[in-house]
Amino acid sequence: MIHFLDRASELVARALAVLAGLFLVSMMLLACANMVLRAVWVPVQGTFELMGFLGAVVAAFSLAFAQRRKAHIAVGILLSRFPAWFRRLADAATNALSCGFFLLAGVETWKWASFLVQTGEVSETLQIVYYPFVFASAAGCVALAFVLAVDTLKALTEEKVA
Repeated sequence: MIHFLDRASELVARALAVLAGLFLVSMMLLACANMVLRAVWVPVQGTFELMGFLGAVVAAFSLAFAQRRKAHIAVGILLSRFPAWFRRLADAATNALSCGFFLLAGVETWKWASFLVQTGEVSETLQIVYYPFVFASAAGCVALAFVLAVDTLKALTEEKVA
């Protein structure tokens, strides 16, 4: 069962990372188009807004992939001096607490996006609905929570200790 969850978390993380990459490329194209058009004619309207929305999605969608690759900062100098069972317990507890935090962040962000749908709020410059970007950010937080939950189970069940 743990292998199935591990593969599922890898698939989710990879899929979101691919989407994050596509959004990042679109941000680059938008920024370049804005610079060129600013020099020869008029800048692209709403570039600042779109860069903010896309940047939020890129950051949220890359969280799970970074966790899978252990690309976040980890301080292990102190823990390396403790026995393996304590390191395993500390790793599991840290992952579980982080999972709870990001699950809560995802749920609350989802509630905020639902509120934006109900109120019909739009962005200032372009007057577009931006709740899809908020839903995407919530999905990124929930995906990270899923990866952290799998990491918690792996820390409690695997024999190898980091």
